[in-house]
Amino acid sequence: MILVLSPAKRLDYDSPLPAVAATQPRLLDDSERLIERLRKLSPAQIASLMSLSDPLAALNHARYADWQRPFDAGNARPAVLAFAGDVYEGLDAQSLKATAMNWLQAHVRILSGLYGVLRPLDLMQAYRLEMGTKLDNMRGKDLYAFWGERITALLNADLHAGKSNVLVNLASEEYFKSVKRSQLDVPVIQPVFEDWKGGRYRVISFFAKRARGLMARYAAEHRLKDVEKLKQFDSEEYAFVPEASDEASWIFRRRLA
Repeated sequence: MILVLSPAKRLDYDSPLPAVAATQPRLLDDSERLIERLRKLSPAQIASLMSLSDPLAALNHARYADWQRPFDAGNARPAVLAFAGDVYEGLDAQSLKATAMNWLQAHVRILSGLYGVLRPLDLMQAYRLEMGTKLDNMRGKDLYAFWGERITALLNADLHAGKSNVLVNLASEEYFKSVKRSQLDVPVIQPVFEDWKGGRYRVISFFAKRARGLMARYAAEHRLKDVEKLKQFDSEEYAFVPEASDEASWIFRRRLA
């Protein structure tokens, strides 16, 4: 199986790094084209395009200016250790054993507006470019047009290389829209995480994001080969609910109070 995750806006380039064998992103030529386009924007234009504050716009204007190849330990860090949002707090990759980190590298892919598809240990320089950004470019009006079929093609190549027969979507709708679902060579399973609130089960964004990371961690720690074993996911009191699920949508629920 391959699990796909979204990236995070919040980044961590300061924490100590565990010893890992970093790899290079595989779509850097495309990333460089996007950087060239982004460098043409002023901080004010970046703020308007991405709905950012002036300080954040200035920060990312500087990031685009500083972005350079080759990527190495001095100017980049592995993606799974650079992202620091809710998903990645649930995943907590820094505390994984080497065997679990190796599983992540083989079975998890991170969708990215700038890098297309990242393996967990692919080196990544700091950036802000959400997949839904309407950045006009040489290939079209937005990033979905820019990436076209490239993301799907690389996922299919990884699925074939790993002899995987299913893709587990733990990414947000915004990011999974970059995947041409009809062109995937395998079926897609969509886990859904619901919490009890207000008299019913519902998706609560913060908890659902964290649960996506928890599920990726669970799969890595158990080095799962059979996707059916994901139904045994029980981190932080979530449990699979067969009567609410179907073949493509797997519902996990918890009731903490």
